[in-house]
Amino acid sequence: MNATTGRPRKPVHLAVYDTLADWETGHATAQLARTGHEIRTVGPTTAPVRSTGGLRVQPDLALDDLRPEDSALLILPGADLWDTSGDLAPFARTARAFLDAGVPVAAICGATAGLAREGLLDDRDHTSAVSFYLAATGYAGGGRYVEADAVTDGLLVTAGPTEPVAFAREILRLLGVYEGEVLDAWYRLFHDSDTAAYAVLEKAGAL
Repeated sequence: MNATTGRPRKPVHLAVYDTLADWETGHATAQLARTGHEIRTVGPTTAPVRSTGGLRVQPDLALDDLRPEDSALLILPGADLWDTSGDLAPFARTARAFLDAGVPVAAICGATAGLAREGLLDDRDHTSAVSFYLAATGYAGGGRYVEADAVTDGLLVTAGPTEPVAFAREILRLLGVYEGEVLDAWYRLFHDSDTAAYAVLEKAGAL
């Protein structure tokens, strides 16, 4: 339930497709689910897909059936297919529709290259694995590249493949799950194994 409107929260949609990098979104989706956000998976179709780690995932819905107005956030994980084919381009186009509709998008690893090809990083601060990885797409946003663990510009979150915790941090901030000292403590606990952060989270009821 949304504390501000009193209406049920809209679900968070996690894109799933063959070769998806299953380690990149686990912190975000697990913490969102633990704090009352429904996670729904969306695939190219409703046919099962298989992750890089060999997990078989049955999508809840097909991409053609996803509408921005029915979602709180679209999460796009990395996948080999972002760089080896054009199969995932429809997900980048959907990301454009989400942002145009004022609905957040979070992209990590190869998905950032997909957004670059779609032109969505040309006028937004962003990050990725390394700057030359995105430069190879031929995009026009090189001047907006930021050397950081994760970057939020308006409604768009980006991160590189080695930063799943920072990626989750930005998502939790964007959706108002945690903020300030609690968000910082959550990040320190899961990123730095800082046991002192545990007391802050326990006091806030955030564990």
